[in-house]
Amino acid sequence: METTGSATEGDPLQGGAETGPAPSAAELKKKSYKEVIGLTKLTHWRTGFFFFSLFLCLTIVFAFSFILPCPVRPQYLVTWNRTFTEAETYDFLAIEYASKDKVMDVLFVLKDTEPIPNNTCANAGLPSPCVFVMAVDGTDGETLWGCPLAPEFHWAQCGLDDETGRTWDCLLSHSDQLTAVDKFTGEVRWQQPQPPGLRITVPVLSVPDLDGDKVSDVALVASDDTQTQLVFFSGKTGEQVGSSVVLDSTKTANHLLHRTAAGSDYVLLQKDTGLYGLALWRIAAKAKAGMEQGLKKDKDWEKTANAMSGLVPMFESDSLRQVLRTGETGDPPNLLLVTGNEVALVDGKHPKTLWRFNTSSVLGEPSFGHFNKDEVLDVVVEDDIGNYTKRVMILDGKSGGVLWEVDLLASPNSPRPSAIHTSNSFSIFVFWGMMRSEANSSEPLESDRRSYLLHPLYSHVLLQSTSFLEHIITFKATLLEGGRHAAYILLTGPEESEGTVVLSKRKLKHDVPDSKVLRIATGGSSESNKDIKEAFNRLRFSDW
Repeated sequence: METTGSATEGDPLQGGAETGPAPSAAELKKKSYKEVIGLTKLTHWRTGFFFFSLFLCLTIVFAFSFILPCPVRPQYLVTWNRTFTEAETYDFLAIEYASKDKVMDVLFVLKDTEPIPNNTCANAGLPSPCVFVMAVDGTDGETLWGCPLAPEFHWAQCGLDDETGRTWDCLLSHSDQLTAVDKFTGEVRWQQPQPPGLRITVPVLSVPDLDGDKVSDVALVASDDTQTQLVFFSGKTGEQVGSSVVLDSTKTANHLLHRTAAGSDYVLLQKDTGLYGLALWRIAAKAKAGMEQGLKKDKDWEKTANAMSGLVPMFESDSLRQVLRTGETGDPPNLLLVTGNEVALVDGKHPKTLWRFNTSSVLGEPSFGHFNKDEVLDVVVEDDIGNYTKRVMILDGKSGGVLWEVDLLASPNSPRPSAIHTSNSFSIFVFWGMMRSEANSSEPLESDRRSYLLHPLYSHVLLQSTSFLEHIITFKATLLEGGRHAAYILLTGPEESEGTVVLSKRKLKHDVPDSKVLRIATGGSSESNKDIKEAFNRLRFSDW
């Protein structure tokens, strides 16, 4: 009989003669025990490594939480004032980021001797008093910097550094010079003499790079008594690029730069016969041969251009007074035109009129905001209806129809209307004047001037503030931080003379508790005055 250890054909996996004797039960038990001990030691090592890694990660997290603490939001003063005695100021106010705290700051211009300690006209080698460009912190009104310049002041424009490669933000015309100033430091980046014999007017036009230095350039429109010219300047050095170009044989009242849907830039000219556009590439080609290379053309707009002058007619009127963009956004934004007897909206894509609204005589400059939630900017117009009275109207941006209106006494020295956008897709409107029921006489005085807040969801009431007795030079309602902190910025002082100049900031909601609720329409909802004020206090603001 064969043994069980020998190989057979029926068990081909057996090793035959090379196979040793089978392990005993004791050996198998010993081998199994060693394997178990090995696995146990491996499990302990894995567990230890896991807890060590966890401990290391937690240590790093806690360490960095103390090394890099959470950012602290700027602490605002609800109100602040800056007072300058024996000074003079101008109708210029810019809200810009002039520091690194993510809060908008305030830039303005003074004529003074020493608005900042140890920063005098004499130290800068200038006659006294001189012009100071000032920047103050939006949170507390403290001075960030002051830049002394030669008098006299003509105009200033800020907001010129966005996506242009330029190292400066503000351009000023003063004395016989053009000066570019860095908004973060107040340093002069370049200074050039103005073209002789020409009166340059704002706005400054920001144009593409024309001289090949990879920095966007600027164009200035100037005029004398006989013609209107345009001059290009390098955005990097301020030197003139090419020769000046005659745009029109007469003096134009206003100008804008408009970009069409095709990306072609046009200089819009407000003439005594209406509004006309002239392609930037045409102007650049006349300034210097070949400089128009790279500038886009719009075939649709050029179809209606005059063969001789190149002017594209956009709106005909013999009483055109104002041309405004309906906001800075849009593709492209539409244009609001004010004439002697109407307000009209012109399509920014194709030069055609979208709607017209008849008026008596528009006071000041219209403004824009969202009264309804159709995401189209509506228009705020103040119309003179006689007897010292103005009609404040909000016109539908789509159709030109009246959405809301109220009659106020046209108090002297009242700023233009303004609006601040909210997170609820509508705006809070601010305007100035006096309700006839609140006035002491039918002829308003400068002391009979109030500011009013309008909430579109409670359009039957107005919130009236206390009076402002000071002479207002300029005013802005704005957000000082992205999506929050709506505030008034008010610049007051004597008119065209020296005296006490005051720059002040007030949080918009700060005046709500002490404001008076005026019910201007019957049949409105029955909320109490407390409920109305609470609705204003609950507002959350947003960027456009």
